[in-house]
Amino acid sequence: MLIVFKSRAAGDVMMFGDVAYALMEIMGKDPAEKGIVTAEQLPEAIAHLKAAVAQDKAEKPIVDHDERVFEKTPEGGKREHVSLARRAVPLIELLEYSLKEAVPVTWGV
Repeated sequence: MLIVFKSRAAGDVMMFGDVAYALMEIMGKDPAEKGIVTAEQLPEAIAHLKAAVAQDKAEKPIVDHDERVFEKTPEGGKREHVSLARRAVPLIELLEYSLKEAVPVTWGV
């Protein structure tokens, strides 16, 4: 399943459902196929994501680019591991653009 985060302030951000749900939880939102981060909620959501990224970077060493690390998918397969920072940055940018224009970010709507 894919989740597409949308805002009138910037282009769409598309993610696999499991990744999107994890980021929703970090933002303080209930993981769901449809949702919204209101303009008023944007500063807190951004702060939560940035704090989680900083914590992830502090806890996990940087992996040599020649060394591939894999993770399990929800379906039981495997995919190359992508750090929380790399996953969260596009969403953080979308939230920041939305904050500047005071517009909400929605998904599944």
